Amino acid sequence: MLLYETARRAVVPFEADHTVRMYTCGITPYDSAHLGHAATYIAYDVLQRRLRDLGHETHCVRNVTDVDDDILRKARELGVHYLDLAAEEVSRFDADMAALGLLPAFSEPRATSAIPDILGFIGMVLESDHAYQSGGGVYFDVSSFERFGQLSHLDRSAMLELAAECGGNPDDPNKRDPLDFVLWQPSAPDEPAWQSLWGPGRPGWHIECSALALRELGETIDIHGGGSDLIFPHHECEAAQSEAVTGSPFVRHWMHAGMVRLDGTKMSKSLGNLVFVHDLLKDWPPAAIRLAVIANHYRSEWDWTDRLMPEAAQRLERWQAGRSGSGEAALESVRAVLDDDLDTPAALAAIDAAAGEGRDVSKAAALLGVTW
Repeated sequence: MLLYETARRAVVPFEADHTVRMYTCGITPYDSAHLGHAATYIAYDVLQRRLRDLGHETHCVRNVTDVDDDILRKARELGVHYLDLAAEEVSRFDADMAALGLLPAFSEPRATSAIPDILGFIGMVLESDHAYQSGGGVYFDVSSFERFGQLSHLDRSAMLELAAECGGNPDDPNKRDPLDFVLWQPSAPDEPAWQSLWGPGRPGWHIECSALALRELGETIDIHGGGSDLIFPHHECEAAQSEAVTGSPFVRHWMHAGMVRLDGTKMSKSLGNLVFVHDLLKDWPPAAIRLAVIANHYRSEWDWTDRLMPEAAQRLERWQAGRSGSGEAALESVRAVLDDDLDTPAALAAIDAAAGEGRDVSKAAALLGVTW
């Protein structure tokens, strides 16, 4: 199998032992799942299905960020407890993903379940002289880690710009360097707080994923990723703090999905230009929604338009109409193109051709997670 590897910026062979350990960054549950989420998790789902088809076992961990700036702000606006908001949105997210046919996660740990792990991890970062205390918080010292930038390959000005856009607060006066990132921070009066050796507070954004990945999967993960918007700062910071503590490579293969746009602009909660999965499920078969997503290569940026769902529904009907044969039409072709950097558009074309001949394509479709 060949897969694009973000750090090496190339399509390279992916090799793994029998059990493939995977980690994909999950949701911050303060709003419903949208098409951007679905595209990322469906890509990982198709990958898992092909790996299992090859005889592997997959352990895919998908975390839940149930304490951070965004969820606390939304809970404050709604006047609800942040964990109640998280529980409601996680339940809706899980239902949406199940409807789209995603394989169950091997583990779906929450950040709040890992506070002891996070505290222990921060202690190890401090002991390794890669972090410092300042202003009641703990910060990672990026100057202490020579490989900072190994994933994103960005220059300093680009890093600073993205850090500012993503809540990294480069102007924090407690930092030695604007690119240093918070591991532990004091909580505001109306925010949850946990006791620590550095005072009461709560974890930073990046530290939870390192702590959870190490706890659930060990020091080195086979595949880690999420949306391409997480490459910097989130995944860059994850890699730095993890490798600073363990001395081992954090991830063997980084995999990132492209952004989904609406009217030419990336879908994001901050812009409010979202297409929600639960709204689509009211009007369309789940398999058709999945087809609309995988008609695009996972690494590409693509636009959601009104024509996509009718086209996908028509494609599903054509596939369902095939009745002659054992169901294995196009199966080997689909396997081959999935092994070429998960080329789902080519897989759909192969199935289209077989279905057009009236052949039963059910097994090839099922490899893509499309069933009827």
